[in-house]
Amino acid sequence: MNDHFNNKEPDDVIADRFWETKTFSQMTSREWESLCDGCAKCCLHKLEDEDTGEVYYTDIACRYLDENTCRCQNYAQRQQLVEGCIKLRPEDVAQFDWLPSTCTYRLLAQGEDLPAWHPLLTGNSILIHQLGFSVKGKVVSENDIPEEDYEDRVIHWIE
Repeated sequence: MNDHFNNKEPDDVIADRFWETKTFSQMTSREWESLCDGCAKCCLHKLEDEDTGEVYYTDIACRYLDENTCRCQNYAQRQQLVEGCIKLRPEDVAQFDWLPSTCTYRLLAQGEDLPAWHPLLTGNSILIHQLGFSVKGKVVSENDIPEEDYEDRVIHWIE
Protein backbone atom coordinates (compact mmCIF):
# COMPACT_ATOMS: atom_id res chain seq x y z
CA MET A 1 0.00 0.00 0.00
CA ASN A 2 1.24 3.44 -0.68
CA ASP A 3 1.14 6.95 0.76
CA HIS A 4 -1.31 8.18 -1.81
CA PHE A 5 -3.82 5.83 -0.21
CA ASN A 6 -4.12 8.47 2.48
CA ASN A 7 -3.09 11.62 0.66
CA LYS A 8 -4.12 11.42 -2.99
CA GLU A 9 -7.08 13.44 -4.09
CA PRO A 10 -9.28 11.81 -6.75
CA ASP A 11 -8.19 14.16 -9.52
CA ASP A 12 -4.53 14.49 -8.48
CA VAL A 13 -2.73 13.48 -11.65
CA ILE A 14 0.99 13.73 -12.23
CA ALA A 15 1.26 15.62 -15.51
CA ASP A 16 4.09 13.87 -17.32
CA ARG A 17 4.19 10.18 -18.17
CA PHE A 18 7.26 9.59 -16.01
CA TRP A 19 6.70 5.81 -15.90
CA GLU A 20 7.53 5.67 -19.63
CA THR A 21 10.86 7.45 -19.30
CA LYS A 22 12.19 6.59 -15.85
CA THR A 23 13.29 3.38 -14.23
CA PHE A 24 11.85 2.58 -10.83
CA SER A 25 15.06 3.70 -9.15
CA GLN A 26 14.97 7.06 -10.97
CA MET A 27 11.47 7.90 -9.74
CA THR A 28 10.83 10.29 -6.88
CA SER A 29 9.00 8.83 -3.91
CA ARG A 30 5.86 10.72 -4.99
CA GLU A 31 6.08 9.20 -8.46
CA TRP A 32 6.72 5.73 -7.02
CA GLU A 33 3.76 5.99 -4.65
CA SER A 34 1.47 7.28 -7.41
CA LEU A 35 1.96 4.08 -9.39
CA CYS A 36 -0.30 2.25 -6.96
CA ASP A 37 -3.78 2.03 -8.47
CA GLY A 38 -5.55 1.59 -5.11
CA CYS A 39 -6.94 -1.90 -5.71
CA ALA A 40 -5.86 -3.08 -2.20
CA LYS A 41 -5.26 -6.63 -3.43
CA CYS A 42 -1.88 -6.57 -1.72
CA CYS A 43 -3.74 -6.04 1.60
CA LEU A 44 -5.35 -9.46 1.39
CA HIS A 45 -3.99 -12.41 3.32
CA LYS A 46 -2.11 -14.79 1.10
CA LEU A 47 -1.21 -18.43 1.58
CA GLU A 48 1.91 -19.96 0.07
CA ASP A 49 2.23 -23.59 -0.94
CA GLU A 50 5.46 -24.64 0.76
CA ASP A 51 6.21 -27.25 -1.92
CA THR A 52 5.60 -25.17 -5.04
CA GLY A 53 5.95 -21.60 -3.77
CA GLU A 54 2.65 -20.75 -5.42
CA VAL A 55 0.77 -17.89 -3.74
CA TYR A 56 -2.98 -18.09 -3.16
CA TYR A 57 -5.02 -15.02 -2.32
CA THR A 58 -7.86 -15.12 0.18
CA ASP A 59 -10.78 -12.74 0.54
CA ILE A 60 -9.53 -11.84 4.01
CA ALA A 61 -8.34 -8.24 4.33
CA CYS A 62 -5.95 -6.74 6.82
CA ARG A 63 -7.77 -5.27 9.81
CA TYR A 64 -6.48 -1.80 8.88
CA LEU A 65 -7.99 -1.82 5.39
CA ASP A 66 -11.02 0.41 5.01
CA GLU A 67 -13.12 -1.92 2.90
CA ASN A 68 -15.17 0.94 1.42
CA THR A 69 -12.28 3.10 0.21
CA CYS A 70 -9.60 0.40 -0.21
CA ARG A 71 -7.25 2.60 1.78
CA CYS A 72 -5.09 1.71 4.74
CA GLN A 73 -6.39 3.32 7.92
CA ASN A 74 -2.92 3.38 9.46
CA TYR A 75 -0.54 3.51 6.53
CA ALA A 76 2.33 5.29 8.31
CA GLN A 77 2.57 2.69 11.08
CA ARG A 78 1.44 -0.37 9.13
CA GLN A 79 4.77 -2.16 9.20
CA GLN A 80 5.06 -1.78 12.97
CA LEU A 81 1.45 -2.87 13.51
CA VAL A 82 1.17 -5.70 11.00
CA GLU A 83 3.71 -8.49 10.97
CA GLY A 84 4.60 -9.29 7.39
CA CYS A 85 3.20 -6.09 5.88
CA ILE A 86 5.31 -5.59 2.80
CA LYS A 87 6.63 -2.26 1.64
CA LEU A 88 7.14 -2.30 -2.10
CA ARG A 89 10.49 -0.79 -3.01
CA PRO A 90 12.13 -0.22 -6.39
CA GLU A 91 15.08 -2.41 -5.45
CA ASP A 92 12.74 -5.38 -4.89
CA VAL A 93 11.33 -5.41 -8.43
CA ALA A 94 12.61 -8.95 -9.08
CA GLN A 95 10.29 -10.20 -6.33
CA PHE A 96 7.10 -8.58 -7.68
CA ASP A 97 5.83 -11.80 -9.26
CA TRP A 98 3.59 -12.47 -6.25
CA LEU A 99 1.60 -9.32 -6.97
CA PRO A 100 -1.64 -9.65 -8.95
CA SER A 101 -1.25 -9.55 -12.72
CA THR A 102 -3.15 -6.22 -12.82
CA CYS A 103 -0.78 -4.52 -10.36
CA THR A 104 0.94 -1.53 -11.94
CA TYR A 105 4.24 -2.27 -10.23
CA ARG A 106 4.26 -5.78 -11.64
CA LEU A 107 3.07 -4.64 -15.08
CA LEU A 108 5.78 -2.01 -15.39
CA ALA A 109 8.43 -4.41 -14.08
CA GLN A 110 7.43 -6.78 -16.90
CA GLY A 111 7.66 -4.02 -19.52
CA GLU A 112 3.89 -3.64 -19.84
CA ASP A 113 1.83 -0.45 -19.92
CA LEU A 114 -0.48 0.98 -17.28
CA PRO A 115 -4.05 -0.30 -17.54
CA ALA A 116 -6.37 2.15 -19.31
CA TRP A 117 -8.33 2.70 -16.08
CA HIS A 118 -5.28 3.65 -14.00
CA PRO A 119 -5.72 6.91 -12.02
CA LEU A 120 -2.53 8.35 -13.54
CA LEU A 121 -4.13 8.09 -16.97
CA THR A 122 -7.73 8.92 -16.10
CA GLY A 123 -7.38 11.30 -13.17
CA ASN A 124 -10.11 9.26 -11.51
CA SER A 125 -9.28 7.12 -8.46
CA ILE A 126 -12.87 5.87 -8.19
CA LEU A 127 -12.95 4.22 -11.62
CA ILE A 128 -10.99 1.17 -10.42
CA HIS A 129 -13.79 0.42 -7.95
CA GLN A 130 -16.56 1.11 -10.45
CA LEU A 131 -15.00 -1.32 -12.93
CA GLY A 132 -14.54 -4.00 -10.28
CA PHE A 133 -10.73 -4.15 -10.33
CA SER A 134 -10.39 -3.45 -6.61
CA VAL A 135 -11.35 -5.50 -3.55
CA LYS A 136 -14.16 -3.11 -2.64
CA GLY A 137 -17.25 -5.06 -1.63
CA LYS A 138 -15.49 -8.42 -2.05
CA VAL A 139 -13.64 -8.99 1.23
CA VAL A 140 -14.04 -9.66 4.93
CA SER A 141 -11.88 -8.35 7.74
CA GLU A 142 -9.34 -10.61 9.39
CA ASN A 143 -11.09 -9.67 12.63
CA ASP A 144 -14.09 -11.75 11.50
CA ILE A 145 -12.33 -14.95 10.38
CA PRO A 146 -10.37 -17.36 12.59
CA GLU A 147 -6.91 -18.10 11.20
CA GLU A 148 -7.66 -21.82 10.99
CA ASP A 149 -10.35 -21.00 8.40
CA TYR A 150 -8.06 -19.05 6.05
CA GLU A 151 -7.59 -22.02 3.69
CA ASP A 152 -11.36 -22.10 3.19
CA ARG A 153 -11.27 -18.47 2.00
CA VAL A 154 -8.98 -18.89 -1.04
CA ILE A 155 -10.33 -16.92 -4.00
CA HIS A 156 -9.84 -17.18 -7.74
CA TRP A 157 -11.02 -13.75 -8.92
CA ILE A 158 -7.55 -12.27 -8.57
CA GLU A 159 -5.30 -12.98 -11.54
